[in-house]
Amino acid sequence: MYLKTLHLKQFRNYQDQKVEFTAPKTILVGNNAQGKSNLLEAVELLATLRSHRMARDHDLIKEGESTAQISANLQRIHSNSDLTLTLRRQGRRTVAINGEIVPKQMNFLGVLNAVEFSSLDLELVRGSPDSRRHWLDTLLIQLEPVYAHILHQYNQTLRQRNAFLKRYINTQEKSLQSELAIWNAQLVTAGTRLILRRDRAIQRLSPLASAWHNSISGASENLEIKYAANVPLEKNSAHELQSAFFAKLQQRSIPELHRGITLVGPHRDEIELIINQTPARKYGSQGQQRTLVLALKLAELQLIEEVINEPPLLLLDDVLAELDPSRQGQLLDAIQDRFQTLITTTHLGAFDSQWLKSSQILSVSAGKIDN
Repeated sequence: MYLKTLHLKQFRNYQDQKVEFTAPKTILVGNNAQGKSNLLEAVELLATLRSHRMARDHDLIKEGESTAQISANLQRIHSNSDLTLTLRRQGRRTVAINGEIVPKQMNFLGVLNAVEFSSLDLELVRGSPDSRRHWLDTLLIQLEPVYAHILHQYNQTLRQRNAFLKRYINTQEKSLQSELAIWNAQLVTAGTRLILRRDRAIQRLSPLASAWHNSISGASENLEIKYAANVPLEKNSAHELQSAFFAKLQQRSIPELHRGITLVGPHRDEIELIINQTPARKYGSQGQQRTLVLALKLAELQLIEEVINEPPLLLLDDVLAELDPSRQGQLLDAIQDRFQTLITTTHLGAFDSQWLKSSQILSVSAGKIDN
């Protein structure tokens, strides 16, 4: 797939900026806080309807404006599409394909696919389990757009169940137990669908990431990725998983009612990153942890390409400066012209002359972009 144009109106620090992409690789160069990352964030929003910065819609709209709009023209093997995302301070966002509003946002997902690799991703290893779940959920939304609906359904049920538990904290009345049973059934139904998809994705991603890691580390380290479900996940049977889910909710019902919070479910799951049989967060240097994250990102690219039968876009946000020359070389060699790539940087020194010759170089300053 190839992103031909991107048009930003009142988005972040851009007032009205159109960009035409004329090469497989585009390097956005400029000082910090000029808008380079904002442009990549706009592409990410078109791909996933999410921001890795966890930004809310009103944070994405230029100060003093009531709306923002991201538009793009995308060329794929079998089709061309015009994509539009409109954000509002008051009211819901809307999405459109070829000028027609798409009522279900799930149907907007999967038209544009992209993998973002930012300096924030370097916290994937040492960060909280929540950051790893967010990473996996964002990948799954692209592999299987219906996952966005399943995730929303689960989170909504979780919020409502938590509100119920908070209202009746320390209460053991029988009438409340019957209402709790209804919330349990909804949580188990949505949560089981979530867990099985996450586990299946990790099973597909793990060997790809392991192979990339093996290559980058010179076969000196072995990477494993495991999905550690909060509910026992011994078999991939939905029925058995649901039974285990209900059983664990029953076991934890008294602590939940005492604390007023849901203690069981995929919102408490972990993605374990293991190097040479040791948890990666406890293992080795920053450089080794960066090798792991680089392997994860290259595996994401490969998995999405395998699933959609087309290479996704690659968004590299200020990561080259964080990688040593060897890892930079591994990444740039893996990209070549296989993936359309948008790269942000503060200087061009990390790129060899061949890369610079084959790249479109754009200068970014205070929300304005020049060739």
